[in-house]
Amino acid sequence: MRTPFPPSTDLLSATSDHLRPLAERMRPRSLDEMVGQRRLLAPGSALRRAVEAGRVHSMVLWGPPGCGKTTLALLLARYADAEFRAISAVLTGLPEVRQVLAEAAQRFAQGRRTVLFVDEVHRFNKGQQDAFLPHIERGTILFVGATTENPSFELNSALLSRCRVHVLEAVSAQDIVQALRLALDDGERGLGSEGVQVSDESLGEIARAADGDVRRALTLLEIAAELASDEDGHITPQTLAQVLADRTRRFDKGGEQFYDQISALHKSVRSSNPDAALYWLARMLDGGCDPAYLGRRLTCMALDDIGLADPRAQSMALEAWQIYERIGGVEGEMAFAQLAIYLACAAKSNAASMAFAHARQEVRTHGTADVPLHLRNAPTRLMEQLGYAKGYQYDHDVPGGVALDQTCFPESLGERVYYLPVERGLEIRIKEKLDHLRSAREEALERQG
Repeated sequence: MRTPFPPSTDLLSATSDHLRPLAERMRPRSLDEMVGQRRLLAPGSALRRAVEAGRVHSMVLWGPPGCGKTTLALLLARYADAEFRAISAVLTGLPEVRQVLAEAAQRFAQGRRTVLFVDEVHRFNKGQQDAFLPHIERGTILFVGATTENPSFELNSALLSRCRVHVLEAVSAQDIVQALRLALDDGERGLGSEGVQVSDESLGEIARAADGDVRRALTLLEIAAELASDEDGHITPQTLAQVLADRTRRFDKGGEQFYDQISALHKSVRSSNPDAALYWLARMLDGGCDPAYLGRRLTCMALDDIGLADPRAQSMALEAWQIYERIGGVEGEMAFAQLAIYLACAAKSNAASMAFAHARQEVRTHGTADVPLHLRNAPTRLMEQLGYAKGYQYDHDVPGGVALDQTCFPESLGERVYYLPVERGLEIRIKEKLDHLRSAREEALERQG
């Protein structure tokens, strides 16, 4: 049976340790206690040697929630024997930042360094980020910024140039299980004195549900242990099912992870891998992505990567989009799933989009070239007298239906070739026809010249 407080105390007189969440109590006190981040903090690595020697540099820690950014910042201050101050960009304004920096300057003048940890640093605007620059340069503070967003996009270049960016990874399920076992065995900070019993299979399920977030895993374990107090400390499968009923995956609508996933979906389609395309589509739908956004992006894939190799893809994309708008739900998502499979399996060609891009570039390069007179209409007598439409050949009246010796480009440009169909899908036949017509037109124009 779990005893949340010592018998001699009540809720109001309980020590703060009893009020702190399990994840906070189990925060690692040394680099050896940290789980995950082997690449960054392995014995002998550059960062680990620097930290253990107390030679801490200003840095930005970039990684998903619960991967150890705050813990690493705390350990940096501990190993460097420096004062630790933490602020959140969500809750702190520029006046508070200036006050913290002034205190750090006083501390620096007295011979003590300050590790200033800025959580969610990407939420500070450019002016707020610039406030740290002179203090970092002078060494007044050892700046440690934490962000879940790509620093290249969210932090200004001046701040990045003064900091080293370290990339932290989501913690594996295997490493999370290790953290959960430490919490179960630790009688001082964890649940070791409470007789909590849980199977290896259940620990693995908690670790997988945490989705790379150690803090979340420990919170789930703590909730399960609370519920198990009525079951003689046993975390049963039924208890665990209650705790994990509303599990969610990491997904940031509009953030770095969002664009990484849509990129993976697009490139899976382009690589003709329907299985990978289905996986990334399911990930985005599971994360709550706006279906209208997916409809637009899938239609763009049909236009950009399939094009005229299979024009049916464009119609199917619009139909799937419309199906979702009309019925929604699982059936609407199935329409997107079928579309993703079809797009991935279809013949691929970007020839049309490349041709259009080439044509647009020529327009920008050569400016407003005159329309040839024979291509202009002549609705008035004056226009006829000026030569409008003179010499135009009506293709339907020409044998074969194509006036091969008639150019349709401005005279300043001459004939151009933009569209180069690939030998895949329908474009095989388009290429055969165009190759014949282009060759015949070239010969006709040469004879005319």
